[in-house]
Amino acid sequence: MNRLLGNRLLGLMVMALAGMAPALAFAQDAAAPAAAAAAAAAPAAPTISGGDTAWMLTSTALVLMMTIPGLALFYGGMVRKFNVLAMVMQSFAITCLVTVLWALVEYSLAFSAASDATDAKEFIGGFSRVLLAGMDPTGTHALAPTIPEPVFMMYQMTFAIITPALITGAFADRMKFSAMLIFITLWSLVVYAPIAHTVWHPNGYLAKLGVLDFAGGTVVHINAGIAGLVACLVIGKRKGYPNADFSPHNLVLSLIGASLLWVGWFGFNAGSALTAGPRAGMAMTVTQVATAAAALAWVFVEWAVKGKPSVLGIISGAVAGLVAITPAAGFVDTVGAFAIGIAVGIICFFSATSLKKALGYDDSLDAFGVHGIGGIVGAILTGVFAKMAVANSEGAFATTLKDAPDTKLGLIEGNAAQVITQLEGVAFTIVWCGVITFVLLKVIDLVIGLRVDEEVERDGLDIALHGESIH
Repeated sequence: MNRLLGNRLLGLMVMALAGMAPALAFAQDAAAPAAAAAAAAAPAAPTISGGDTAWMLTSTALVLMMTIPGLALFYGGMVRKFNVLAMVMQSFAITCLVTVLWALVEYSLAFSAASDATDAKEFIGGFSRVLLAGMDPTGTHALAPTIPEPVFMMYQMTFAIITPALITGAFADRMKFSAMLIFITLWSLVVYAPIAHTVWHPNGYLAKLGVLDFAGGTVVHINAGIAGLVACLVIGKRKGYPNADFSPHNLVLSLIGASLLWVGWFGFNAGSALTAGPRAGMAMTVTQVATAAAALAWVFVEWAVKGKPSVLGIISGAVAGLVAITPAAGFVDTVGAFAIGIAVGIICFFSATSLKKALGYDDSLDAFGVHGIGGIVGAILTGVFAKMAVANSEGAFATTLKDAPDTKLGLIEGNAAQVITQLEGVAFTIVWCGVITFVLLKVIDLVIGLRVDEEVERDGLDIALHGESIH
């Protein structure tokens, strides 16, 4: 009896399910168009590439390594022994200081869209990313649509860190630590952030003008070099300069620092493609070629002029090559890289020796002679050697090339106007940076003083400012 009842119930369930099948199929068919319509109406989620993200995480670490320990060791080895801790302390402290500034407001000023009509969109960003508010870990920035915005933010932070750290080489051995911190804070906000915005933000004044700066020739090197020149002029010469012995205390440290800068620069230049693709590969190639060419050009000229090739010369030449290829890295081929490297190696040798001596300024570690002059040479020669085939290798100029397939990018392709545009970018950066840097330094000097006391400078900054020394 129970078995018969169970069989009847099972039969009823099968019949019910069979009857429901057409209804279920109809419901599924009706839901499909609705789901498709909803998907079409929803905004497309950003497409984040794992490969691009991995490369940019790596590049971020490489560029941070350029400041600590790269620049710290490069500069630290070139000062006298009783100032080495003060020198490396400046690079490390600036890394900490600018990290905080960048997260608080500097990133927003440089890279956010202007938040309202009162913002000067061509010269400064808005406040939509103050304290990194509204940053979605899964979202992207318009300038880097294949990586998460936090990665883009971190990558750009490393540029904001190394730029003011470069300036410290110009006034080495003589600025108060407190004055340095105040100066770097103000300079980062009113000089670096606006220049970065004008060059790299689509709404920026120099970007709309058409200035080519792939990885920071104007934003980083001319900016830092001009600030360094103004700083060393305002603060004055070191006591005893040029007659006293200011020989580097440990060139092994400087060579290690230069080597770390060279390796880290691949993150700087190849990373500026913001993708792991053909343009990054070309940027890495021309970076290596230009750096080697510049180092050899400097050391051969030095050999001819002074009779001996020096360690300081070859590493200074390499850094000059790295500087000059920075604005051009995403625009030139290896022929352009060779030309830029040889030119900057020769020019920066004379700017760091003959020019400095002739004009009498005390740029302690040649921040202006290498970064300022090297950045200017690189920016101008970018306008000479830029090629559309290189620039368009990743589609950066795809729209222009599609609408006007005969577009020429640089002078060697027939576009002489690009050199004029590059000169306008250089001039704008020099004036903006030079004037504001001068005002900032004068105000700080008036309020707390820029320079350490004479006895502190004579006996060394390490003990007086930090209570420590090396043995």
